[in-house]
Amino acid sequence: MDQPLLSVIMPCYNEAATLAEILRQVRAVDIDKEIIAVDDHSSDNTLEILHAEAVNDPRMTVIHHPRNRGKGAAIRSGLAHAQGKIVIIQDADLEYDPNDYHELVRPIAQGRVDVAFGSRFIGRHTGMYFWNAIGNKGLTFLTNFLFNSWISDMETCYKAMHTDIMRSLQLESNDFRLEPEITAKVLLQGHRIFEVPISYLGRTYEEGKKMKPIQGFYAIWALLRYRFFYKPPRAARSSRTRISHH
Repeated sequence: MDQPLLSVIMPCYNEAATLAEILRQVRAVDIDKEIIAVDDHSSDNTLEILHAEAVNDPRMTVIHHPRNRGKGAAIRSGLAHAQGKIVIIQDADLEYDPNDYHELVRPIAQGRVDVAFGSRFIGRHTGMYFWNAIGNKGLTFLTNFLFNSWISDMETCYKAMHTDIMRSLQLESNDFRLEPEITAKVLLQGHRIFEVPISYLGRTYEEGKKMKPIQGFYAIWALLRYRFFYKPPRAARSSRTRISHH
């Protein structure tokens, strides 16, 4: 099997209601890709749905955690199996639109940048709570201040980069601190983050939105920790040659 251009890592925890539809949307995107879905010990029938979806899809891999370990652990498990040149994280709900993959992958595939983030604040969005938006803006401001960067959405799910760069980050967070960890380590390695606008349809708390206010304080500590107490490994040497992209 040829190496795919893109590896889509999809952490899943109790997403049975939206799983079939998000997989349909991901498959519909006209990019050479593989899907790596990681069931983080769901209590609903998420795992059964994943296995059923993978039966007729040779480019879909299903991984199961025997106990719940968190989103970060799920992404690490998926990353260990990634074969693509570029990797992107895809939540299993329907908040993010896989049609945005094209804009995220294109500048990386063309060798213009090594890392691209999808920003909800320069794209089309709805359903975001006011205090969630303010909290995100505050965390993004702190990121820019600490790391001398200029991005608009640090907490975005859509973070795309060369797979070797993602592996070089040596990710360790198990919970939602993963987002500041990825961003901080990318910036500490000297990579510039290229932002593209994406669409966003936020879930309500009744629909299963998982973010809680306390996670904002965890994110602040993570940013401070990686800025002042973390020594980054040698930056990944990713190729800037053009990758064929259709």
